[in-house]
Amino acid sequence: MQKNDFTRGLKNGIPIALGYLSVSFSFGIMAASQGMTVLQAVLISMLTVTSAGQLAGIQVMQSPGQYMAMLISQLTINARYSFMSVSLSQKADASFRGKLRWLLGFFITDEIFALAVQEKELSPRYFLGLGVLPYFGWAAGTLLGALLGSVLPDMVMNALCIAMYAMFAAIVSPEAKKDTKLLMVVLFSAALMCLCYYLIPALSAGLAISLCAVLAAGLGALVFPVREEEESA
Repeated sequence: MQKNDFTRGLKNGIPIALGYLSVSFSFGIMAASQGMTVLQAVLISMLTVTSAGQLAGIQVMQSPGQYMAMLISQLTINARYSFMSVSLSQKADASFRGKLRWLLGFFITDEIFALAVQEKELSPRYFLGLGVLPYFGWAAGTLLGALLGSVLPDMVMNALCIAMYAMFAAIVSPEAKKDTKLLMVVLFSAALMCLCYYLIPALSAGLAISLCAVLAAGLGALVFPVREEEESA
């Protein structure tokens, strides 16, 4: 473990923090448009740090009492973090154990994982430095968005809320252009979501997202299976 691991992690985390600042700004505006207070929006971001999970969560919250829908949606959306944790645990050095894993595991996100997994040996100092700026960037963006969302006209807020959905489209679109199979799965998932919206309006948004994601992924695995040789390549 090097003494400058923490500083190196901080530097590597700056681009992620800047990206989170803009994305969470949209979440803050969306939370304010749903009637949440600034404190509630910021607490959600500081205690969860999961863009897709937060988006689904605030939609479920609009229908109080749907605890099972909230549980299923969050387990489905955030299950990937468990697999990321298992992968990173194989790279953790000898000092990265016990309570440190419990505490620093909170910082795992898609982008932080992408950088951390490139390390030959992952030290707690580096991972802490890598996660701290994105964490506060996510919280700060939510704070700014919620503050502005409480004073901006409804027309402007509704327009800015689209930015959150645009972020997910921007994540999926480049890969879908490269892979026709992935594009078919995405289109099938979108079609299922439309059917749920029009044919089963009583189904909550969070539960609908979970159901469509699982069905689309399952169909993709059946129709477009990936052989072990392809995974290795």
